[in-house]
Amino acid sequence: MAQLFDTVLVANRGEIACRVIRTLKVMGIRSVAVYSDADAGARHVCEADTAVRIGTASAADSYLNIDAIIDACVQSGAQAVHPGYGFLAENAEFAKSLNSHGIAFIGPPADAIELMGDKIRAKNQVAGYGVPCVPGIAEPGLGDAELIAAAPSVGFPLLIKPSAGGGGKGMHVVENEGGMPAALATARRVAAAAFGDDTLFLERLVRAPRHIEVQVLADQAGNVIHLGERECSLQRRHQKVIEEAPSPLLESVPDGAAIRARIGEAACQAARSVNYSGAGTVEFLVSDEDPGQFYFMEMNTRLQVEHPVTEMVTGIDLVEWQVRIAAGEELALEQAGVVLDGHAVEARVYAEDPARNFLPSAGEVLALDEDGDGSSLSAAGTRVRIDSAMLPGLVVTGDYDPMLSKVIAWGPGREAALDALDAALGKYTLLGLHTNVEYLRLLLNDPDVRAGRLDTGLIERKLPAMQFRQPGDTELLAAARLAAGGERPASGVPPWQASDGWRLGAPAPRRVHLAVPERAPDGGPSGERLVTVKLLSSDSVPHQFVTALETAPPSGPRGLWLGDGGWSCRLEILDRETRLHRLLAGIQREDGAADPEVRSPMPGTVVSVSVRDGDTVEAGQLLLSVEAMKMEHQLTAALAGTVRLTAGAGDLVKAEQVLATIHPNEETDTTLKGEEPRHARL
Repeated sequence: MAQLFDTVLVANRGEIACRVIRTLKVMGIRSVAVYSDADAGARHVCEADTAVRIGTASAADSYLNIDAIIDACVQSGAQAVHPGYGFLAENAEFAKSLNSHGIAFIGPPADAIELMGDKIRAKNQVAGYGVPCVPGIAEPGLGDAELIAAAPSVGFPLLIKPSAGGGGKGMHVVENEGGMPAALATARRVAAAAFGDDTLFLERLVRAPRHIEVQVLADQAGNVIHLGERECSLQRRHQKVIEEAPSPLLESVPDGAAIRARIGEAACQAARSVNYSGAGTVEFLVSDEDPGQFYFMEMNTRLQVEHPVTEMVTGIDLVEWQVRIAAGEELALEQAGVVLDGHAVEARVYAEDPARNFLPSAGEVLALDEDGDGSSLSAAGTRVRIDSAMLPGLVVTGDYDPMLSKVIAWGPGREAALDALDAALGKYTLLGLHTNVEYLRLLLNDPDVRAGRLDTGLIERKLPAMQFRQPGDTELLAAARLAAGGERPASGVPPWQASDGWRLGAPAPRRVHLAVPERAPDGGPSGERLVTVKLLSSDSVPHQFVTALETAPPSGPRGLWLGDGGWSCRLEILDRETRLHRLLAGIQREDGAADPEVRSPMPGTVVSVSVRDGDTVEAGQLLLSVEAMKMEHQLTAALAGTVRLTAGAGDLVKAEQVLATIHPNEETDTTLKGEEPRHARL
């Protein structure tokens, strides 16, 4: 047996860093965390045996800084580096640099990373080993004119993909030839910004496909096995949301076991084609109508976010085997010994607001309740595991990816696993920033999801009909009671001498003013509802809610949070002066009228400006794009008129900061109507 490492540095952050550190502790290996200034108090820093600062909050100056990480290895005595996923996990230069310093890279050879990181070369490489590929054109160096000329031979609809990309960034569906120029321009910009390479290629779009991937393990002696497949068809904009193992498609067809063997062998062949070693994932598009038809998409030369579902159905710790293989150990398991037991489902918890078109969210974790380590069976015979980076009091910023944690459930069958995951999400509490937990529960309980009728377009079809919970009378009463501080405290002063308004007879009602966000039917913001709640001494506080108050902000009203069964909501507590100001500010705009001010919906960076100051614009025209948490949000004009810009490309902006103002032409000015704003009383 190979000699294992004494010290391993984890070159990542968040939940994956915590997850890797957990296995290192079990293996008796000293763990080293690295952190940026933004992560000085992060959970992975607390859980590691030691930690080294590597730079400022900017990822380019910290988690993507190869020299800083190598210096941290030297400083801490680390013999090997686990890259997690994202950041430098699939960076061939990083692997080469580590090797040149005598530090082991816990991952595949640099040549395999380089080849599989180029989608064009990867497709050509695996095709030579008999792995089926999607029809398309994949040649290096093609310009826009050449891709437009080649598009008809590929056939519409087609998919534009970055050669160096991943995670759906820069991918665009094009329905006809007329849509090619604009889509290529956007894809190149996103690819260049995200990957430093704007090379593109084209693939035939497979309608209603299933996204099924296969986990492989390979050692340095050439032994390769697969650990079954994962179904990752529940995606939004090419980003996975819920994953499960095994695939319900292969479980439902008579020849599913044979297809599993075929697709598993194809994945192993893809790994063999590049002399792969370590853990890797080969992704396929699979025809829902004919599961025997599957096509290679790409190989991820790292651990996947969804790896826990494979661990829970196989009982194999993938991180442990990554470490053992990197140390030179051969696989102890042959293909015939891989057994899939039960079913596992994973949901990704993101810092985002699905009711507002999935805008990224940031803030302090004011209340947190996570429970589940996957080690014990419940009374229903299920297990729940939570991989998380959250801590009470932690401040989540917009500097990095918005994923906060993953909730994973195992059951003896798919229905039991889905039920266990839904129940776990119902108990999951995180207040202080918006999360997608309510949205995840809506998805899990959709009839098509329950029946296993999945495809990569399902979420987009279901979203418009999703009914997100809005605060009602019960919720507002609970919020008002919290805002008022509960019952009137005893002062110790005789009531005849106190100047608190006490009087004989029934207690006077206390009034609490709240601002309640309202949503437009299309998911965008549509203003707020001003509510005055009258509190009587006889009012009881509903006990089912989890509540949390924000600390007093330097400016603006204080907020409070309500949580219940995975749902959460932020309300503002207004004093009389602020409430009056809000009323007056809205009195000149009719209900639903367009707002001439274009505000950033989140803190972030302006990455592009599509108009010039003083241009005449039409309603719906793209003005600027703001990026935060690796997501780009496009801001458009709400009405026609002349645009005045107050921000430029590269500017750092705050949430609700005015970036542009539209001055409507006189004939199109419909904003001043002299009507009262919306408000309500309870």
